[in-house]
Amino acid sequence: MLASGVLGISFDLFPRIISSGCGAVVTKSIGLEPREGYTNPTMTGVEAGYLNAIGLANPGVQIFSEELKEFNSLDASRSTPIVVSVFGDTPENFARLVRMIDSVGNFLAFELNLSCPHVEEVGSEIGSDIDLSRQVIEAAKAETDKPVFAKMPASLPNVPVWGREIEKAGADAIVAINTIRAMAIDITARKPILSNKIGGLSGSAIKPVGVRAVYELFESVEIPIIGVGGILSSKEAIEYFLAGAACVQVGSAVALNFLDTFGEINEGVARYMKESGYSTVKEMVGAAHN
Repeated sequence: MLASGVLGISFDLFPRIISSGCGAVVTKSIGLEPREGYTNPTMTGVEAGYLNAIGLANPGVQIFSEELKEFNSLDASRSTPIVVSVFGDTPENFARLVRMIDSVGNFLAFELNLSCPHVEEVGSEIGSDIDLSRQVIEAAKAETDKPVFAKMPASLPNVPVWGREIEKAGADAIVAINTIRAMAIDITARKPILSNKIGGLSGSAIKPVGVRAVYELFESVEIPIIGVGGILSSKEAIEYFLAGAACVQVGSAVALNFLDTFGEINEGVARYMKESGYSTVKEMVGAAHN
């Protein structure tokens, strides 16, 4: 899948992304009201990854729903697989978002962004609170028959406990992990580089954290796990599969060459499967636990 936050409201690009080998597109996180996000600079390169604090900029649910409806009418023959990511500050507002977008129709699932690391009140504070996370999932599930994915914060004191509670709340899958709270300082200007000071670290630097989280979740829950974080090639995707991910999302790698990234990962995974004697991806999932 294309991870949330990357080309996620560029509807005109969705079919091209899918045709390049991507299995599904996760939209940018959508809120109830339009949000401009933070002022520039909002992104910078760092060692082994990127640091961003976009601030959940989005057009708001009303405009997004209209654009999704228009895209569905134009895309009827292809039915591009889309997962809609949403964020809110309360279980009630998550439920409102899900109810409003669910009526638009043709998309695969919802991804609940419980874990943005750099936005107060709608970020990782929600995901780190198990009771609040449970309430959000239950509220969302009451408004839709579509699958609901819960996106996990990168920093949790006890991943297995969190995972089991999220599963009991009714989540259909867990997305692990979101970016990691981090910052960078310009030593010449002697101040933080990002306007928000704190941002989310993505890219290869966080891959070992993501793999560990997926590995722990696989031993704790029965629902599928979607691995994300630092997947730049087939090697990292395979690591996530072996750790227990049923599928993966790709984000930072898309910045390099989105039209080739997914095809190259697919080819590398297929080659590994042939060399290792696997006939399906499912046979690989969790193989590192054997």
